[in-house]
Amino acid sequence: MPPDLLALTADLIAIPSVSLNETAIANFVEERLTQRAPSLECIRIGDNVIARTNAGHERRLLVGGHLDTVPADQNENPRIEGDSLFGLGAADMKGGLAVMLTLAEAAHALGSRLRMDLTVVFYVAEEITEEHNGLRVLFAEHPDLVAADLAILMEPTGAWVEAGCQGSLTVEATFAGVRAHSARPWMGNNAIHAASQALARIAAHNSESVSVDGLEYRESIQVVHFEGGVANNVVPDSAVMRVNRRFAPAYDAQTALAQVSALLEGAESVVVLNDSPAAPPNLMNPLIAEFIGTNDLAVRPKLGWTDVARFTSHGVPALNFGPGNPEIAHTHGEFVERVELDACYAVLARFIGLI
Repeated sequence: MPPDLLALTADLIAIPSVSLNETAIANFVEERLTQRAPSLECIRIGDNVIARTNAGHERRLLVGGHLDTVPADQNENPRIEGDSLFGLGAADMKGGLAVMLTLAEAAHALGSRLRMDLTVVFYVAEEITEEHNGLRVLFAEHPDLVAADLAILMEPTGAWVEAGCQGSLTVEATFAGVRAHSARPWMGNNAIHAASQALARIAAHNSESVSVDGLEYRESIQVVHFEGGVANNVVPDSAVMRVNRRFAPAYDAQTALAQVSALLEGAESVVVLNDSPAAPPNLMNPLIAEFIGTNDLAVRPKLGWTDVARFTSHGVPALNFGPGNPEIAHTHGEFVERVELDACYAVLARFIGLI
């Protein structure tokens, strides 16, 4: 009897796991793996849970997924309607976690007859700042646990392969002025007015689509925060603008910074708050090509940053592939369909020799 992935996903949604509060779901994952896949080596580091086969195969596939969700929006309770499941994290990415758990259990049942070894990594804090990311900790302190010949991140892709990912750069630009009484503005220099030219340039900027390996990565640059002002009768002497740039894997972070800095001409300072590298599609990698080709999967570029870039930067080829529509992730009406859960499980199971 095929696994009921929709019901398992509902069970996972019912366990709250907003970022930095993943202990309960980590307990559930660890206990289930220990009970249902006892032949797998199961390791817990903080609230990160790793399980793996050790049959000595030449190749190892790693399938990874984050345990955390964004905060609830009155959608914390799972609701099944027909073959659709609604609830917080249904797409991003409790459905992917259900697929991973079921894969691990099936790998235990088949044992050494798999065509490659399997590692499943359930990690914390993907939805918040880099310092908390569980994969960052694992790569820094336990790199052997995340070593693989191919990594598949169960980010919601609608069962497409979303290849590579965009880089992300956030900068803070400060514009200086001179304070004066607002009745005598000629005695000072309005910092907000000084920033307005850069603001207008960014608002008018037409971000391009950049082709990499035949995939069109649509770039963007957005002002995401602005502050300034002292009082209603004071010409402001400082204004601060925060800008986020999403860039194609044709560029590195330094190139992206130069592009943003050109638009921020006139700023007194431009400080990088964070920069995350892009990851190339890597479609010519033999295992990525095999995964796509043998399953006849549709491919598109990943718009947004994912931990595919982290694996790529550590020399592990990686791609995004999971159930759920990425466009409805983090929304009140987030959902996942049974057909996508079953399709993703079947593709991964065939690839490692489970079916």
